[in-house]
Amino acid sequence: MSGRARLTVFAALATLFTAWSLSPLVESGGWLPQAALLLALQSAVGAGARRVPLARTLTVAAQLLVSLLALMLLFGGKARTSSGDGVLAYLVTDFGALFGQGVQDVNEFAMPAPLTDGIRLLLVSGVLLIGLLVDLLAVTARTAAAAGLPLLALYSVAAGLTGAAAGSGSGGASWFSFLLAGCGYLLLLLAEGRDRLAQWGRVFGAAPRGEVAAGYSGGGQALAPVRTGRRIGAVALGLALAVPAVLPALGGGVLGGGSGGDGEGTGIGPSIQAVNPLVSLQSSLNTQDNRVVLRYRTDSPQLSEQYLRILALDEFNGVKWEASGRALTDVPKRLPNPPGVSADVLAGATEVQTFISSAQTYAQRYLPMPYPATGVDIAGKWRFEPAGRTLVGDQLGKDKYQNAQGVQYSVRSLLLRPTAEQLKKAPAPDPGIAAEYTKVPDNLPAVVAQTAREVTRGAKDDYTAAVRLQDWFAVSGGFRYDTKVSSGTGSAAIARFLADKEGFCVHFAFSMASMARTLGIPARVAVGFTPGEKQSDGVVNVSMRDAHAWPELYFEGVGWTRFEPTPRSGITVPDYSRPSTPQPLPTAPTAAPSASAAQPSAGPSKAEDCPPDQKKLGECGPAAARNNAGSGGAGPTAATVLAWTAGGVALLVLPLLPFAWRRRLRSRRLGSGEVMAAWRELGDAAWDVGIAPDEALSPRGAADRVVALGSLEPAAADAVRRVSGAVERALYAPPGAEPSYGTLAADVLVARAGLLSGVSRRGRLRALFAPRSAVRLRWACAARWSAQAARAASASARLRSLLPARSRG
Repeated sequence: MSGRARLTVFAALATLFTAWSLSPLVESGGWLPQAALLLALQSAVGAGARRVPLARTLTVAAQLLVSLLALMLLFGGKARTSSGDGVLAYLVTDFGALFGQGVQDVNEFAMPAPLTDGIRLLLVSGVLLIGLLVDLLAVTARTAAAAGLPLLALYSVAAGLTGAAAGSGSGGASWFSFLLAGCGYLLLLLAEGRDRLAQWGRVFGAAPRGEVAAGYSGGGQALAPVRTGRRIGAVALGLALAVPAVLPALGGGVLGGGSGGDGEGTGIGPSIQAVNPLVSLQSSLNTQDNRVVLRYRTDSPQLSEQYLRILALDEFNGVKWEASGRALTDVPKRLPNPPGVSADVLAGATEVQTFISSAQTYAQRYLPMPYPATGVDIAGKWRFEPAGRTLVGDQLGKDKYQNAQGVQYSVRSLLLRPTAEQLKKAPAPDPGIAAEYTKVPDNLPAVVAQTAREVTRGAKDDYTAAVRLQDWFAVSGGFRYDTKVSSGTGSAAIARFLADKEGFCVHFAFSMASMARTLGIPARVAVGFTPGEKQSDGVVNVSMRDAHAWPELYFEGVGWTRFEPTPRSGITVPDYSRPSTPQPLPTAPTAAPSASAAQPSAGPSKAEDCPPDQKKLGECGPAAARNNAGSGGAGPTAATVLAWTAGGVALLVLPLLPFAWRRRLRSRRLGSGEVMAAWRELGDAAWDVGIAPDEALSPRGAADRVVALGSLEPAAADAVRRVSGAVERALYAPPGAEPSYGTLAADVLVARAGLLSGVSRRGRLRALFAPRSAVRLRWACAARWSAQAARAASASARLRSLLPARSRG
C-alpha cells in the first residue's frame, strides 16, 4: 500500500473513531455502519481523483458531489414527499424536508434521543463533513497535524453535549470515547510520519544517542515530523479534555432547544408555570415521518369523541396563548368531578376505560388522556393540576423530570352526552369563571370583536352564538385549511387569519376562543390528539399528524365543552353542536381517522392528478368514445366522401362526447353497488353545477355544504345526507357493520335532479354538455404522460450507467 493510500485509510479511521463519541446522543448505534460505509465511499472517490490526478479543488468537489448523491439516495425515500419535476428534484426536495425534520427532532427530544430518520441523516452527514475536512487536510494538503482541528471540534461538541445532558453521571463511556478518538488521531500522525520518512529515504546506521533516526541537525536538534506530530497530538488531546469542561450547560433537547416551549422546561414544583406546547404542533402536522406516538384500546361506544387531551391554554396575553401558573397536587385515587357539570349531565354520562401505551419517541411531560378523566393508573412520579385536569411529570433530579416516554397506563373517563337543549338553556356562568376566562388583551384588534358580533347577530343565547362561530369557520366563512401558513399566535396573527382566511387548527382554535371571549363566553384552547385510526385488531394508532388544537367553551351545568371550527379531513363535529335540522335516518357514531388517512371528498383535489383511491375505484381516465364509423355514399371519389363524412360526424359527435362520457360513468358508478362510487358521483354532480369540491371537509361537512350552496329542497337535501351517512358508516364502522348499498343510486339521482333544478337553463345545459368534472380526462392523460416520461428517463439513466466511461488520453 502506498503512503498516500495509507494516509487515506487512517484519515477515515480517525474520523470514524472520533464519531463514536456521538453514540451517547441517540438510543441506537445503527447509524454508525451507514456512516462508515459512506465515509469509505467518500475516501475511495478522493483516492481515485488523486490518482488520475485531478486538481485539489476538483478532488474535493468530486468527493462532495458523490457524498451528497449517496446521502440523497440513502435517505431520499424517507420523507415520502411528492414532486413532479423529475427524479433529481424529488430527491432534493425529499432530502431537504428530512434534513429540516432532523433539526426539529434534535430540538425536541432529550438525550438519548430516538434514532429517527432525520437525526440519522444529521449524524451521518456531519460525520461525512468532518471526514471530508480531515481527508482534505491530511491527504490532499499533506498536513495531518492540522487535521486534528476538525476531529477536535467533533469530539468537543459530542463530549460537551453528553456531559451537559447527563450532569454528574456522564462518565460511563466518556473515557472510552476519548481513548478511541485519541488513538485515531495518533495513528493518523504516525501514518503521515512514516510517509514523510519514506520520501526522504532510510538512514543507515544508528542515530546518535538522544537523537532521532529520521534526520537531525548538526546542533543535535531533532527535526523529525513524527515527533512534531506527537507534540501537536498531545496539545490537541489536552484541548479535547479542557474544552468540554468550559462549555456552557445545554439543556432540553439534544441541542438545548427543547426546553422552551414543549413542556420540557423547569416549571414543575409547587406550581406549573406558563408553557406553550404549540412550538412543535405545526411541524408535527407537516412532518414527513408520520410515526405512531400513542396506541390505545378503549371500550368507548363513541370513538369519535376519544380525543386525547394534553393540557388547556387558558391565558391570552396578546402575544400567545399559554397555560397559566397553577398549583399542583398529588394525584388522587379518583379525580374530582369536572367543574360545572350538573347532576343531569352526569347521569347521562358513561364511564369508559382506555389502556394507552406511548412510544419511546414520545418524551413529553404532559400525559395524554381522554377528557374528563376520573382516574389514572400509571407508574412514576406525576402531579395533578385540578383546573385543567392535567397530569404533569414531577421532578426526578437536577434538570430531570418524569415524562411519558414508553409508559403504559390506563385512564377511566366520562363520555359526556350533553344535548343541544341543555346547552341552550345553560344559565349564566359562575362569576369567577366568567371573570377569568373572558379576559382579552388590550391589543386585541377591534376587528375580532366586530366580526364575532356580525357572525352571531340575532343569536339569543351563548350556545347559538358558539354554533354560529363554529359553522362560520368550518363551513360558510370561506376558510381554507393549510398547515404551511405561519403559525403566529398573537393578536395580530388572529386579525391576519380573519383577513386571509387560511391556516391550520391553531389559527381556528385561537380565533374562535378569542371571539367567544369578546362575546362574554368563557373559552380556552385545548391541545392534544384527535382519536386516531382504528386497526383491524382493535388497537387505535395515534400518529404525529393527529396533533390538534381545539376551543373549549364553558356552559354552566355542562362544563367545558369541545367545539370544532377546523375544516380538516377526519375531524367530526360534536353531535350537540350540529344544526338542529330534521334527519330522516339516524346517523351512527363514527370514529375519526387520523389526519393521514385518505378521505372522500365532494370532488377531486386540484393538487393531485390521479389519487390511489380513485385508481382503485376505476375512475381515472375512462376511455372516451372510440371511433365513429361513417357511411359511404356516391361521389367523385371514395376518399373525398369518407373525409367529408368523417368531418361531419366529428362536428356532430364531439360536442356530445362529454355528455356521453358522464352518462356512461354515472351508469357504471351507480350500477357498481359501491358506496364510495355513489359518493363520487354525487360529488361530480355538484361539481357540474358549479359547487367546486372541497377535500378538506368530512363527508358530513361536504354534504351540508352541497345542501347549502345548492339551495336544495328538503327531499333532495335528505337524499344527500343519506348518502353522506352511508359513506361515514362505510369508512368508519367496525368490520361487519358496513351498510348495504340499498337505495343510494336513487338518492344520488334525486340529489342530482335537485341540483339541476336549482340552476338556470344555461347552467343546466353546461352541466349536461360541458360538465366541469370532465377535467378528469385531462388529469388522467397528464398522469399517464408523466408516468411514461418518468419511465423513459429511468431507462435512459440505466442505459447511460451501462456505457463505459470515457478514458483520459
